[in-house]
Amino acid sequence: MTATKPTPSAPIRVLLADDQTLVRAAFAMLIESAPGMEVVGQAGTGREAVELARTARADLVVMDIRMPDLDGIEATRRIAADDDLAGVRILVLTTYDTDDHIVEALRAGASGFLVKDTRPADLLDGIRTVAAGESLLSPGPTARLIARMLRLPAAPPPTALAAAGLGALSERERQVLTLVARGLNNAEIAETLGLSPLTAKTHVSRIMGKLDARDRAQLVIAAYECGLVTPSRSEAP
Repeated sequence: MTATKPTPSAPIRVLLADDQTLVRAAFAMLIESAPGMEVVGQAGTGREAVELARTARADLVVMDIRMPDLDGIEATRRIAADDDLAGVRILVLTTYDTDDHIVEALRAGASGFLVKDTRPADLLDGIRTVAAGESLLSPGPTARLIARMLRLPAAPPPTALAAAGLGALSERERQVLTLVARGLNNAEIAETLGLSPLTAKTHVSRIMGKLDARDRAQLVIAAYECGLVTPSRSEAP
C-alpha cells in the first residue's frame, strides 16, 4: 500500500499514536471536528502504529515519541523505511521542545514536531502542512536541539546525508541549503537570492535528490551535521 497525497476533495486520513487513551480521544475529537480531516485509526504503541499505517491507508501519523513496546522513533524509522508507505507523513508530538529525542525522530523520517500543549488550531495547521508535503520545523528550537545533540560525547555518527558531504552540491545549492536550514520557505529563498519561486523549488528538490533526503527536515539536520550552518549564540544550548 502506497499512500497518496490527499487531494482538495479527499480528507486527510490521520492515524493517532499515543499510549494515553484520553490524549488520543481528545485529539480524535478535535481532528474529526475539523473540515477535510478524518481519524482512520488509533494506536497505543509504536508497533500498533506501524501495523495500522500499513492497513488503515493513513496519509499522516501523529506520533508520540515515548510509547511502550516500540517507541515513536523506531516506529517512525520503520514506516519511513517501508517502500509501501512512502507517501505516509509523520508529525511527532513531544512533551517538551527541548527533548533531544526530537532530533532522532527527524533523523528517522519525521517531517516535523509539535509539543503536546500546542494550541488546537496549531495542531490542525500542522497536520495540514505536513500532509501537503511540507516540513513543520521551528528553526530556533530545532537548531538548539541539533547543536546539543552534536555536542554530546556519545552523539551518534553522522547520517548518510552528512556522509555524502557538500561535494555533490553546487555553490548555489549550498546557498539554498543554508537558507532551508535557517527556516526559510521557497518564496523567501527566492526573494533572498533573486530567483523565481519555481527555480528555488527546483533547487530544493535537486538538493533532496543529491542528499537522498526524505524532506526538508532531513535537509536541516544535514546542513548542521555537515557544518554548513552553525547555531548562533542565541541558539546554543
